[in-house]
Amino acid sequence: MFAYRNDNRKKTAGAALAAVLLVAGATACESGQKDGTGKAAASQGSAKGAVEVTPAAYLEKVKAKSEEITSLRYSMTGTAQGEQFSGDVSMRLKPSVAMSMNMATSGEGGQKAEIRLLDQVMFIGSEGKWIKFDTKSLDPVMAEQLNSAGGTASKTGENPGDRAGELLRAKDLKLVGEETIDGVKTKHLSGTVTLDELRAALASATPEAKKRQEQSVTALEAQGVKSLALDMWIDASDHTKQVRTRADAAKGPMDTTIKFLDYNQPVEVAAPPADQVVDLAEMMKGSGGS
Repeated sequence: MFAYRNDNRKKTAGAALAAVLLVAGATACESGQKDGTGKAAASQGSAKGAVEVTPAAYLEKVKAKSEEITSLRYSMTGTAQGEQFSGDVSMRLKPSVAMSMNMATSGEGGQKAEIRLLDQVMFIGSEGKWIKFDTKSLDPVMAEQLNSAGGTASKTGENPGDRAGELLRAKDLKLVGEETIDGVKTKHLSGTVTLDELRAALASATPEAKKRQEQSVTALEAQGVKSLALDMWIDASDHTKQVRTRADAAKGPMDTTIKFLDYNQPVEVAAPPADQVVDLAEMMKGSGGS
């Protein structure tokens, strides 16, 4: 086994929470919201009878397609809380949730870490040393922080369907145009939605979706976010190719881009070797709970 100094414990726990927040600030499975903004799926274009697909109709297709997703891989880049970060994620949603994430922050004090989620247990590791997070055995305050920040990731995983539901709420939703992302032709949609609008939408969500969305909104509120500027790029298969989220937060601007690399490919995640893992609950007991 290996030992950590107290300051390293604090840094590791802090980095873990920050990484989980990034996941929680992303999206969950299909939201279950009953949107009224997407009722009109198409409108007549020209006198020849051509049908023009509305921006809302594109998003409704993404939501429907998201229900078929069993696994996905994506990359993340951006700025949050005054730090630049990058990462890549492989995640299985069905039949059970599992995730492997590599994260790195740049600048002074930059850190690298790997996060694995398996059987509802989270492992945070770097250089062959891992800390195990099991919220059932943590201090209640820290357990609540992890549950609030990571609930979306630990229960449902990243899925573009929920982000499409959020963008459907935007009063200024529009089709920007056609763009090519990594050789893939896409439709670029954009809009702005406030957290008040997202919270109001919870009334029409299913009980399970309501819990997920409350966790996401609460995490954003804790960072001082009032509204989100959303951009989505949707390919010809009605899958999301890229999502960009921007917001003003208490500790500086947030700007995150998630690029989806593939869907429904096999994803296997294994727990780290037992002799490299320290249980956070046991570690906290050894430090007197500090």
